[in-house]
Amino acid sequence: MFEAVSSPYLVPFDGAFRIKKAPTAPPPKAPGKKACKEGLQDLVDQLDELQRLLYAHDNHALLLVFQAMDAAGKDSTIRAVMSGVNPAGCQVFSFKQPSTEELDHDFLWRTVRCLPERGRIGIFNRSYYEEVLVVRVHPEYLGAQKLPDRNPTETFWQERCASIGDHERHLALNGTVVVKFWLNVSEEEQRRRFLSRLDEPHKHWKFAPADVEERRHWKAYMDAYEAVLNATSRPWAPWYAIPADDKPFMRLCVAEIVVQTLKSLGLAYPKIGKRQRDRFETMRLELEKEG
Repeated sequence: MFEAVSSPYLVPFDGAFRIKKAPTAPPPKAPGKKACKEGLQDLVDQLDELQRLLYAHDNHALLLVFQAMDAAGKDSTIRAVMSGVNPAGCQVFSFKQPSTEELDHDFLWRTVRCLPERGRIGIFNRSYYEEVLVVRVHPEYLGAQKLPDRNPTETFWQERCASIGDHERHLALNGTVVVKFWLNVSEEEQRRRFLSRLDEPHKHWKFAPADVEERRHWKAYMDAYEAVLNATSRPWAPWYAIPADDKPFMRLCVAEIVVQTLKSLGLAYPKIGKRQRDRFETMRLELEKEG
């Protein structure tokens, strides 16, 4: 079964993660903007080849989960990191407010339908983790879920995290590699990005008053993230808390982890046996005669 690749931003598996200690900015010796962009391009090229190997190998799927506060850069990171991959080799799903049909099922149902098949990269822009983040901050949302027990005690959230952990372990045991990114933007940087959206007309479409309303719950969200990351970061389904105040550095970090994850799987093009090689040679001779 897959095990997490090493990174300074890997969330430990022992419950020791503390958001207050998690950096939102790059380290002092981090590469500059130009070096980050050049490094990202090299990784994008590698990712293109690795996705082809993933498809040919046909034993694994890769699921990338992105969670973050508003304006952290999920959309742009997904676009930048996956820009060189064959569109037929990946799929992106965004999960927002659940539909009536989705609310008539368990909270994992709508995302299970969107899991990638073997050979493909699936990307969840937000995910089933909304159910232990947004819903935890706004427990009134549980009223629409028609649960037999709607009492949101601490045990309730622990049980939801346990369901998620069981789900991800099941995926891992069956060949789906689950890698999760929390883009850790600071409260101050989010404020600046919101102001940028208001100041620049071409960014107005990105701004929603609800984003500012959610910002008022910052501490509650941080408490929820800390609890969730500690409960669900595991060797077979790791969380990486990526500094998100500097977008080029953030994208480089994400791309490095995705590339190293795929390399760790030992992917290879399938080899053919002697009988098939002989048949190929017969086909070659037939095609050559046609010329």
